[in-house]
Amino acid sequence: MAAFCRVCSSFGSFARKLLDKQNNVCHIRQLHLQEYQSKGLMQRHSVAVQQFDVTDSVQGAEEIAHKLKVKEYVVKAQILAGGRGKGTFIQNNFKGGVHLTKDPKVVKNLVKNMLGNNLVTKQTTQDGVPVKKVMIAEALDIERETYFAILMDRQHNGPVMVGSPRGGVNIEEVAETDPAAIFTVPIDIMDGIQENQVLTMADNLGFTGAKKQQAADQMTRLYNLFLDVDATQVEINPLGETPDGKVVCFDAKIEFDDNAHFRQKDIFSMEDWTESDPREIEAAQFNLNYIAMEGNIACLVNGAGLAMATMDIIKLHGGNPANFLDLGGGVKEEDVYNAFRLMTHDKHIKAILVNIFGGIVNCATIAKGITNACKSIHLELPLVVRLEGTNVDEAKTILKESGLAITSASDLDDAARKAVTSAV
Repeated sequence: MAAFCRVCSSFGSFARKLLDKQNNVCHIRQLHLQEYQSKGLMQRHSVAVQQFDVTDSVQGAEEIAHKLKVKEYVVKAQILAGGRGKGTFIQNNFKGGVHLTKDPKVVKNLVKNMLGNNLVTKQTTQDGVPVKKVMIAEALDIERETYFAILMDRQHNGPVMVGSPRGGVNIEEVAETDPAAIFTVPIDIMDGIQENQVLTMADNLGFTGAKKQQAADQMTRLYNLFLDVDATQVEINPLGETPDGKVVCFDAKIEFDDNAHFRQKDIFSMEDWTESDPREIEAAQFNLNYIAMEGNIACLVNGAGLAMATMDIIKLHGGNPANFLDLGGGVKEEDVYNAFRLMTHDKHIKAILVNIFGGIVNCATIAKGITNACKSIHLELPLVVRLEGTNVDEAKTILKESGLAITSASDLDDAARKAVTSAV
């Protein structure tokens, strides 16, 4: 599946937001892993993480609690949405998706209250997200929290390290109130990460003595992980110090560009679709790039940039886009049909805008797909079509002779105006 622009992301990280804000760019759709999966990848790359294991049963929780043999446990419901600690489970009104306990017997009861129930947080819908797995890990005291991330950055044309000595839950506020506490270091993709770079970053984050070298070593290993798994971002928050002088990666988010799928099949097979919109799941099966939004004008476009421009101009004229739907380059008539079917599943739709610029895409193919789709699904919604490019004259003839109530537009501005007007 080709990567495409994402309008917003519930799970967007601080580092990505910071650099995107500086560079004025949007997100791309990326694979997101559960916390235990990210920790597993780090562990395999010799990155320091807590002892942990994951279970999908109460019996498994009991076995893990006895196996770990730690002084204190942290029990975490595994969902992608943030705010787990302050969430509530719908079915039993159990409070909190993150709990601490020193009693291995309590671990079993905590997991029992989480598994199979829907957890509602500030980032989920009111229906919550079903918890299918729970991670049980060693709870370590944190003496000091820092923030560290590596991500691909357009402005620097390669990887960038981002760090702050003020890690933890308030990191986004730090960027607003104390930008001098945020350190950014570009990495030459050909030369790789350098020892002096990670030592300088460790120094900037406030690590001293033996912990400075530990932190630098962790950063180097995280960079190796970043390269090995084709990540677009590895974010550690917090990268913390323990009272006994260890530097540990306590929490992580790792993101992957869909373009890496062909050589990272094992990783992409771990994707959890539980929290995804069913339409996005269905779209992925047809190699369509789809993101549901909250407006009432459906958009069918080829190319991420054109899709973003289409949504922007709809907003400019007072309308609201209902989705992002990019057909991509090698589109077929069947793809157009599936796209129309996906869009019309949304009962909030009042109009559909098709905006195609045919370079690789054949406008005639799009036109045939549109007419066949309209007839097959008995489309009754207003449909505005703007076509330009390869075989556009043939395409316009196909639409005109179809006998369907299709409104043609001369350009993007004209198309947006007509779509907004027809959606009222």
